[in-house]
Amino acid sequence: MQKIERSPIYYAYQEGWVSLSANILLFFIKYWIGVLSGSIAILADSWHTLSDSISSVIIILGFKVTEKPADRDHPFGHGRAQLIVSLIVGVILAVIAFNFILESIDRLQTKTGADIGLIAYLIIGFSVIAKEAMYQYAIRIGRKFKLNAIIADAWHHRSDAVSSLVILVGLFANQYFWWVDGVLGLLVALFIVQATYEIMRDAINPLLGETPDEKLLAQIKGICREHLNAEVNAHHFHVHKYGDHTELTFHIKMPGSLSLYDAHDLVTKVEKSILERFNIHSTIHMEPFRSSG
Repeated sequence: MQKIERSPIYYAYQEGWVSLSANILLFFIKYWIGVLSGSIAILADSWHTLSDSISSVIIILGFKVTEKPADRDHPFGHGRAQLIVSLIVGVILAVIAFNFILESIDRLQTKTGADIGLIAYLIIGFSVIAKEAMYQYAIRIGRKFKLNAIIADAWHHRSDAVSSLVILVGLFANQYFWWVDGVLGLLVALFIVQATYEIMRDAINPLLGETPDEKLLAQIKGICREHLNAEVNAHHFHVHKYGDHTELTFHIKMPGSLSLYDAHDLVTKVEKSILERFNIHSTIHMEPFRSSG
């Protein structure tokens, strides 16, 4: 039986819908336990979980836009919608971190601890395991298919798992030290801030344009040498990513004695080789070597 090859977008949709369904279920369970126990911590954590549902909706809508083909107004397709989705998820994480900081400071100032029953402990423990499993699922898909938006959503799951774990540990330790819950809340906030920074950086860099890594750079220069049969001066490399579509531009110095036709023919061969080997569409600006005399 022939194995069906699924596109990265298929797995992105799948992760989005699994994430949305699981988060809504966890929200209702946590909220119900929070109301029964009267625990503000669990109620707050339930709304934190619901915020993950918002990012999941953004993921689904974002990849729906990504699937749209190139058109007159967007000649390179709509792949950068993934980066925009990553930025939105990053902003959501930043807001969550800020709320954690405010809540933790308030608990330290008011010397407020927490007190819940056994069922609530079990529910929070289950939430930690479930959210960590969702993180592992999402991060595997995101890294395998290089989907920044899915990686961002994975870190959102991890932040929720850590926050629930902090609440759980804090509630145990708070029996002996009232300030533990507030201190651990601040630590979680800093963890989320770090994750937010990485997500925003990975989304912003491709939007601004970036240079290829050194290994790819050396391979591209090697292709230039193969076709020109000489040491070449290739420089001013810039990469522009549009989801699965990548554009590369750079300058290359060539002998001034070459005719325009011959120079164009050589550069076209270089561009075709780069496309065949790396699936990168390149545009090369030709410059003549200038004599020192």
